[in-house]
Amino acid sequence: MSEARKIAIAGAGIGGLAAAAFLARDGHKVSVFDQFDAPRPVGAGLILQETGLTILGELGLREAASELGSTIRRLHGQSLDNGRTVLDVQYGALRPGLCGVAIQRGALFDLVYQAAVYAGAEIVPSTRIISASAGQGLLTTGAGTTLGPFDIVVDALGVRSPLSLRARHALPYGALWATLPWQESAGFELDALAQRYRQARQMSGVMPSGRSSDSARESLTYFWSIRNDAYMQWKQAPLSDWKREAIDLWPETSALLEPLENHDQLTFARYEHRTHRPVVDQRVVHIGDSWHAASPQLGQGANMALLDAYALARALGESDELDRQLMYYARMRKMHVRLFQAMSWLFTPVYQSDSGSLAWLRDWLAAPVSRISPAPKILAALVSGGLGSPLKRLGLRPGA
Repeated sequence: MSEARKIAIAGAGIGGLAAAAFLARDGHKVSVFDQFDAPRPVGAGLILQETGLTILGELGLREAASELGSTIRRLHGQSLDNGRTVLDVQYGALRPGLCGVAIQRGALFDLVYQAAVYAGAEIVPSTRIISASAGQGLLTTGAGTTLGPFDIVVDALGVRSPLSLRARHALPYGALWATLPWQESAGFELDALAQRYRQARQMSGVMPSGRSSDSARESLTYFWSIRNDAYMQWKQAPLSDWKREAIDLWPETSALLEPLENHDQLTFARYEHRTHRPVVDQRVVHIGDSWHAASPQLGQGANMALLDAYALARALGESDELDRQLMYYARMRKMHVRLFQAMSWLFTPVYQSDSGSLAWLRDWLAAPVSRISPAPKILAALVSGGLGSPLKRLGLRPGA
């Protein structure tokens, strides 16, 4: 084994905790600093793709995640302007038996949190990190305290990380979301994510999202696309106005939305696009959204962060020279990050934008072409995270 390091991880999200679990398990002295009194998940339900599931398997968590989540075999979307199916991704088109697992973010968080604690990582709550000294491996807290020195500082603070100073590009559309009880009588498929669009200006989505615990009932995550600059107007208007609009777009969601009685039952998420360069700055290394923020695309950010966490742990086991270890981490992940961000930048406006022309091209050109071989396999590879073979670059095989 290579030299054990003293490592600080700023941020107790999915990526930060997974990195803590891997690194502590490998014998490193790991401290995770989080601003909350008790670390907690932030964000909507997500789909664990084969990439993320394989990484969870390396932590011994794949089976638990699959049992709590809902198996997803298909993504389906329909344009209401013309009734055409404009999103139809079958996981099995890439490989028989391939699927995703839709899971509540809180359920996934609990799994990786317990794995980090069990591995021996120290979780330090109520500690807001505001800056880092890359050369000295020091951290500064919001209370003015200096922490360290550390051999490595891992920035897992997300898209708005104060340790990641590159400019961010705010995407014009965000989303409202809520976790709601699953209703068998509503007629939705338990193994499919479904969406409805009016051009690219309106989008509604329903995704099964499993259970928060073994004894809990099945749930779903409901999404509603909304412009950032329309959020305050939405919040000030009666919720009944929005519910009429949402039901008009997709009448079958009427029963699902019935429990929503006030605006606070829906959470608003803003999206940003940014790539931090360099990913390694002396002793500071970035993972997850602090490195490569993009439109979340149903939780791909969590899958990417899990890949980063494993890559960092593997890199630290390859040699005894820190610079070489961190550069190896960046090389393992760089190509996949670039590919994913390019695809996100290309496809997001097709489903969330004010462009009528992009919606027309989606409905009348891209949708028919997507059904012609080899497009179904390429789409399944893109959605499942396999495009660019990120697992192979980490020395892993899907499902292994």
